[in-house]
Formats: sequence, structure tokens, C-alpha cells
Amino acid sequence: MTVSADSNPNFPQNLQIHPSNPHSSRYLNAAHDLDEAKFGSEAQELAIRKYGIAGRVWEAAYAMSLYIQPPGHLMFDPPIVDVSRQADSIVMIELGSGTGLVASSIAKLLRPGQDHLLVTDLPEVCPLLEDNLRSIKKSVGANIPDKDTIVIRPLSWGSQDDAAAIASEFFRQSKNYDDFGTLTHIICSDLVYFPELLAPLLRSLLHLTSPPFCHLSDTPSGYCGPSVLISYKVRSLSKETAFWSAFGLWFEFYPVLVKDNAIGGEWQRFGADFDDTTFLFIAHRRPESYKWVLPFTDSDLLAGVGSNGTNYRKYDDTFENLLLMALE
Repeated sequence: MTVSADSNPNFPQNLQIHPSNPHSSRYLNAAHDLDEAKFGSEAQELAIRKYGIAGRVWEAAYAMSLYIQPPGHLMFDPPIVDVSRQADSIVMIELGSGTGLVASSIAKLLRPGQDHLLVTDLPEVCPLLEDNLRSIKKSVGANIPDKDTIVIRPLSWGSQDDAAAIASEFFRQSKNYDDFGTLTHIICSDLVYFPELLAPLLRSLLHLTSPPFCHLSDTPSGYCGPSVLISYKVRSLSKETAFWSAFGLWFEFYPVLVKDNAIGGEWQRFGADFDDTTFLFIAHRRPESYKWVLPFTDSDLLAGVGSNGTNYRKYDDTFENLLLMALE
């Protein structure tokens, strides 16, 4: 399918994409409860024509959905929710939600009146999310009409104004205001692709892992701020590595592991046996990074300026090492 280009980043020049198929590996064949009317091939075909890139379900979204709602024979380390903290509220935000497939999986974990999910994308994509998530929003919040469990808001990557608007509405952290509390998870599925969006994405992750979205005190896990979950399919290493080289300066990250009890399997990196090189990372903000000055320009941010409290260029090699291990 060829889609005409305009200034919208969801319609890059000469865009040619087709609906995706969730059944592309052994693990993804376990994908269950896929709503074909909203996320199947025909629905994607129509959404791509209207919303461009955002209308397609990208492959790493299936991996994230499987992690969020695994079949009984799969075990993940770490799981998306720490069993020891089940009494705590879950407050998640998803960036670049697109069709809403991942959000629909997250919604099934939420406890109305206690947990919350913020679903975000560009303003022009929010109507697609409203359409695809309308029924699940209604079912999740049916018994608590005055307190939304799932909300959809615009958030352009890198926009301090959009982040501030969300913070003002949901994260005031005032004793006199019934807000969402503290952000516990940031969900990112297949967002590392266009070079011009890498720095804005990182900037948004830094915004959302800072007050008022979170407190700077240590959590029981020993980390500051929310857990950042990123599912990622390698497409163009030469273009995408810059993100990971800068991301690792501000965040510690490592791959999620999986074990298939149905075949007596051993722990391995989730995505290791997918047809394409795919990772699912969990990350946490480096505590010392809260003292660093965030550079103003995107080029400086990707070059490592400001990290480690210094103004010279640098990079982190965590991703390179993980990639080498994955290819061996």
C-alpha cells in the first residue's frame, strides 16, 4: 500500500506499508484474544490509509502484548507487575500507542478505582485510539463512572508542553487533589525507528521519569522512578543505535527473560527465537542522572552531552554488548 506524504510524521515520503501478521514466530503464535475487528488485517488496512504508520500494528507490539498477558505456560523475569507489590496502585503511560493493541492488553490488568492507564499519541491519532478503546474503556470503568481508569491524551515526543499538561491534570501530587499518584510504568512498543524522532523520544522518557511524575526517593526495588519497558525490533542498526548509545547513559537497562514450561525450557532472552532480532528491555533511570543538566538541542542529547555531569560527547555500549550476545 502506498500512502501519500505530508508534514505528519506518520506519513513519511514514499510510505509503503502493509498490515502485520501476529503469527510470525513460536511465541507470537501464542498471541490470544486478538480483536480482529479492531486490530486484524482489514482494520489495519483502513487505519493505515487514514493514519499512516500509526494505523499499523508493528511487530514488537505483539511481543509486548504477550509479555503483558502471557499464556499459563510462559514465565517472565521480571513480570510486568511485581507480585510482592500487588496492593500498590499501577499507574502506566504508553507512548506512541498507535492502534491501541498494547493498551487493550494492559487494560485487562487494571483494577478500577485503583489503577490507571494513560494512552498517548499525536493529537491526530487520538481519534483512532478513542475508536479502538471505547468498548474496553467502558467495561473497565463501568462500576466507577466518576473516575476514569483509562484516559487518552495527546503527547508529542519531546514536547515539554504536552508533558506539563498531563502532569497538571493527573500528577499534581497535592494533598487536596485526587490525582493518579506516582507513575509506575512507561510502555514503549516499536518506537525506535526514524532518526529524527530518536532524541524527542529520549527527551520524553526523561520528562516522564522526573518529578512530578515520580518521587526521587528510593523505591523498594532500589530504583528511582517508573519502570520503562521497551519492545524493539531491529530494522536499521546504523540509524537506531544512536538512541541506545544515548539511552544507556541516562538509564540502566537489561533484557526480559522467558521460560516455556510447556517444553521444559530454560530461561532465555525473550525474543531470542523470533524470526527477526527482537528485544524486550526493562530500564530504570540512573539515580545520579537527576543531578545532570539536560541539553537543550537534540543533537547534543544524542551525543551524550550533559550525561555524567560533563559537556563532552560520549556513548554507552550496553546495547552493543547485548546485540553481540544475541547474535552469537
